[in-house]
Amino acid sequence: MELTGAQILMKVLKEENADTIFGYPGGAVLDIFDELARADINLVFVRHEQGAVHAADGYARASGKVGVCLVTSGPGATNTVTGIASAYMDSIPLVVITGQVPTHLIGNDAFQEVDIVGITRPCTKHNYLVKDVKDLGDVIKEAFYIARSGRPGPVLIDIPKDLAIAKVPYKVKKKVGLKSYKPTYEPNKKQLKKVVELIKKARKPVIFTGGGVIISGAAKNLTEFAHQTRIPVTGSLMGLGGFPGTDPLWLGMLGMHGTYRANMAVSECDLMIAVGVRFDDRVTGKTDEFAANATIIQIDIDPTSIHKNIPVSVPVVGDCNITLGYLNDLIKKENSEDIKKKREKWLGQIEEWKETTPLVYKQKDNIKPQYVIEKLFEITKGKAIITTEVGQNQMWAAQYYHFDKPGHFITSGGLGCMGFGLPAAIGAQKACPDAIVVDIAGDGSIQMNIQEMATAVQYGLPVKVVILNNRFLGMVRQWQELFYDKLYSSTHLDHNPDFVKLAEAYGALGLRATKPEEVEKILAQGMAHNGPVIMDFVVENEENVYPMVPAGAPITQMLLV
Repeated sequence: MELTGAQILMKVLKEENADTIFGYPGGAVLDIFDELARADINLVFVRHEQGAVHAADGYARASGKVGVCLVTSGPGATNTVTGIASAYMDSIPLVVITGQVPTHLIGNDAFQEVDIVGITRPCTKHNYLVKDVKDLGDVIKEAFYIARSGRPGPVLIDIPKDLAIAKVPYKVKKKVGLKSYKPTYEPNKKQLKKVVELIKKARKPVIFTGGGVIISGAAKNLTEFAHQTRIPVTGSLMGLGGFPGTDPLWLGMLGMHGTYRANMAVSECDLMIAVGVRFDDRVTGKTDEFAANATIIQIDIDPTSIHKNIPVSVPVVGDCNITLGYLNDLIKKENSEDIKKKREKWLGQIEEWKETTPLVYKQKDNIKPQYVIEKLFEITKGKAIITTEVGQNQMWAAQYYHFDKPGHFITSGGLGCMGFGLPAAIGAQKACPDAIVVDIAGDGSIQMNIQEMATAVQYGLPVKVVILNNRFLGMVRQWQELFYDKLYSSTHLDHNPDFVKLAEAYGALGLRATKPEEVEKILAQGMAHNGPVIMDFVVENEENVYPMVPAGAPITQMLLV
């Protein structure tokens, strides 16, 4: 049976269980979009190619599947780069399909030709320029395998226009095997025995959890591990939801805007068990003073992440979920009560830090952004999927919304990409149609991809946008206040649109609160509406995120309220 390249693409996508594509058409992919219109695959037509990648990213995180997007050549392809880089840094499985000029024109500076393979080589896990339609099916299979296996990441496939209409007998290998790519899933058992012996001896241990726990589906095993050993748990921004945020053993987020108790516990611990983390600079602060008294165990599927930023005493290469499962089995053979007794004094110290130096703010005449997040948590009962933009809004969401489940906090962690939250919320809502999905945004970052409100309205996706409107680029302004003598250079947003009218212009519901007593009413009204909503909360314009660790300082040197 002969099929065109476009038909092969659709067939393999179905075989790979890709039921949704986020896309934007153009000349180089017209034949693919023509075939897509006939295929049993949902197309979400976004309004910008960056939005397509972020939406596929949100879809992947919320569903646990590989996200897929499809765009044209040239500017369509280059518009995906920011979204690809964000997914790469956060290890999100994506397959990004770009159109390319016909093969005979490649290298001739043809209309809308760019070397997207060369451009994205540093920010993809792998990428392909397909030059023969006979290879197309196998390439797509490989792309999905690479994207979802080992440490996940984005893979790009560049398809020249002539390949979409070229015909070839359909023949695709059933099983993908790459000699040069063999991720290590099973940990070294000798290393696990060392881990157990260190746990038995430790008096002040801490578990540090990251995005790898969520990606590998290890949240359940992590929770069991922490409860069995009675070890308190902190997390990176990407790790939120990997351990229940309402559990008594939860310390809160670690690092630059982490809780006092988390930063102090890590600084004074004698054993750190790091699971699925890469020790980002926003977490560690001054590296030579990070967990300086601790023996550090690092569990990660990516061997290049071990020893990369922080020296490690016991490296364990393997899948986080499999590894924690083995550790739970080993711990069950030990006297768990004896292990737990050693924690009493340590847990008492942590409880003292929690009581004496909690996260605090003072709600007075103007709406405090923290208050909005707390009320959102109460109204949604902590069950919403939260996406964020980047900046103060992101940090307040991390601090004041408590995540009990993995995949319920979706944010651009490594790249810190403004404009991420709204398209990511659209992707998450598409993946989880019955869930409450809320984008917590700033008035600056929401304008980066505000055009995707049209996508939400078109497809009837009831995404809720909560704007913490402080009329500033808030996090940059905070740095200018603290470190640049309050010279607010290019951060004052004194020409914002009327977000209520903007919502209405898109066909969504627009709501606004300007007083503290209006917050709960507006949130309740927005959540009850069966459609997309923009809620504009006019908040204290010079409120800061605390605690805050200045750049380059150790995480014990926190600026407090």
